[in-house]
Amino acid sequence: MFHRCLEGLSSFPVSIPGPSGMLEGKVDCAASGEPRGNAVICHPHPLYGGTMQNKVVHTLAKSLAANNQTAVRFNFRGVGVSDGNYDEGIGEVDDTLAVVDWLCEQQADLPVVLAGFSFGSYVALRAAAKFQPAALITIAPPVRMFDFASLQSIDCPWLLIQGDEDEVVDINSVVNWVRTLKKPPQLEIINGCSHFFHGKLIELRSVCDDFLQKL
Repeated sequence: MFHRCLEGLSSFPVSIPGPSGMLEGKVDCAASGEPRGNAVICHPHPLYGGTMQNKVVHTLAKSLAANNQTAVRFNFRGVGVSDGNYDEGIGEVDDTLAVVDWLCEQQADLPVVLAGFSFGSYVALRAAAKFQPAALITIAPPVRMFDFASLQSIDCPWLLIQGDEDEVVDINSVVNWVRTLKKPPQLEIINGCSHFFHGKLIELRSVCDDFLQKL
């Protein structure tokens, strides 16, 4: 499968077996051609237009690939041509774990970075509690919309990025939640930034790059 990366492709589509059928995905190849890790990216809420084509998800994929991670973004069940139906974050965690397992079968013995944006942050955090990734990136986690209080502690390096003018996720609720954590993440606030990072994608990419270069 990943001979396509070795043949010089920067990205290619994939179909991944999931618990509710096939999942539509896309692989972004590690820039060097010799990956130092695997990465899986979770997209925003399926019922509000979230897909793997989201520009924040795309920015995450490019940052991960540029830092020599093989990055896989995928559509949750019921999104795009992925089989199944929306499952309130529960089945989506199972989808994520299936993608992690599939990627690790393709490229064994590499550490896994897990990332997510908005609803995808919640899914990534729940998935991280089940298999402990090498690193975690969460962007604009919707802490008032889902049960973040019951999530287990994260032991790996963890970057949390939040815009201070987010109209969907209140920055104060995110900061207050972070203060309750025994092992809080590296919290980076981007000034003048809305939920979808309009005009701030370059800054978002820079913050992600800085974090990944230190792993």
